[in-house]
Amino acid sequence: MTEQQAVDQAMRYFDSGEFQQLLARRIACVTESQRGDRDSELRHYLHGEIGPQLAALGFRLHFIDNPVAAQRPFLVATRIEAENLPTLLVYGHGDVVFGDDENWRDGLDPWLLTEEGDRWYGRGSADNKGQHCVNLAALEQVYHARGGRLGFNCKILFEMGEEISSPGLAELCQQQQALLRADLFIASDGPRVSAPRPTLFLGSRGAVNFRLTINARDNAYHSGNWGGLLSNPGTRLASAIASLVNAQGVLQVEALKPDSLSAAVRAILSDIEVGGMPGDPALDANWGEPGLTAAERLYGWNTLEVLAFETGSPARPMNAIPGTATAVCQLRFVVGTDWENLVAHVQAHLHARGFDDVQVDFLRGSPATRLDPQSPLVAWALESLAVSSNKKPALLPNLGGSLPNEVFSDILGLPTLWVPHSYPACGQHGVNEHMLKSVAREGLQIMTRLLWQLGEEGEALLARQQAYQEARV
Repeated sequence: MTEQQAVDQAMRYFDSGEFQQLLARRIACVTESQRGDRDSELRHYLHGEIGPQLAALGFRLHFIDNPVAAQRPFLVATRIEAENLPTLLVYGHGDVVFGDDENWRDGLDPWLLTEEGDRWYGRGSADNKGQHCVNLAALEQVYHARGGRLGFNCKILFEMGEEISSPGLAELCQQQQALLRADLFIASDGPRVSAPRPTLFLGSRGAVNFRLTINARDNAYHSGNWGGLLSNPGTRLASAIASLVNAQGVLQVEALKPDSLSAAVRAILSDIEVGGMPGDPALDANWGEPGLTAAERLYGWNTLEVLAFETGSPARPMNAIPGTATAVCQLRFVVGTDWENLVAHVQAHLHARGFDDVQVDFLRGSPATRLDPQSPLVAWALESLAVSSNKKPALLPNLGGSLPNEVFSDILGLPTLWVPHSYPACGQHGVNEHMLKSVAREGLQIMTRLLWQLGEEGEALLARQQAYQEARV
């Protein structure tokens, strides 16, 4: 069978309705990882859904307990065809966020796949069940097209806790490095740049959440009796935040700005249009770092956001000067940012401006990652996407959001390629989440060709990658 015949076979499978039936069954699995009463559903998804599909393709199944969160298990499936063949690592997560059942539009149920026009509604349809179902279907199609082989070794890692920040994933990858050893990583999560345009991204921005607090006094005091005499922690904290990020959303802490927005990255991003599609919010003019395009602000720069702010009692305000104020802030950042010293940088910035009363506490963080856009793997993937879709694919140096990419790029040391099958207005994490049928179909076409080509030219491709890496040392 030829490459095109394999792709055509995949399209017949999709058009038959079998893929939709598979996705519907998996959407019906209520795998909310944020709830403590879904443990059996989470385990069933691996043992009853993913495991049997992979076992039928000759994968050996390793069900592994989570070293940090016992009820959020892992599955590592391995298929080794020959020791000298390239090894691909694939990733997916079967957990979803809260269903939020009561707030979905009339006629929709988060646990029932519902088709309306080009939309398949259901919790997890976009994040991540629909996306990993596309990739596993592509593996199946290549396996059958080659008469029961892939042409490469394959390992697949599934987790059931991504929506609660992937507890135990880093520890698993540290402990199971031999089991997970591979040459290349390809997975799907996050959105395309836009629904019509196939997209390849090479990593993700990092994120740090931190808390700012002012504890002025143990009690609140009547604003009529003490106003003008006692400092107001709400006013102080608002002013402190304004010194970190100004009224136009521009980051003011020089030590937290990146050094990686190179001419090469700007050239890549010059081809990217942000927003403007149905369902997208209108972009605010004059917001964010001046002198940058919207794409450069989103994919090549850092942003500081205020996620929550509280002083006094917002639900029942009193005529009193509050004793405390607190805010949770977040820095989204790209590679080339000294994020690990964020607390020290913020403290020094605030001290220089007279805000010594603001306490800064680190809450959680994950690093930024990015595969070198000049890698031969990137050129190969882009060309394959272009042939499959007959469109010019978008290349992003990194996703604007965050993914656990660091465990694959840093702990396992793999070049990472992400090919998303969702789009920005999919309703991910909100009500009425949906996957576009047209994007799912195109995604299966893309992934079938990409995996077929890996079986055909994987050894030569990885040889070029190795030569490129050695030349850069």
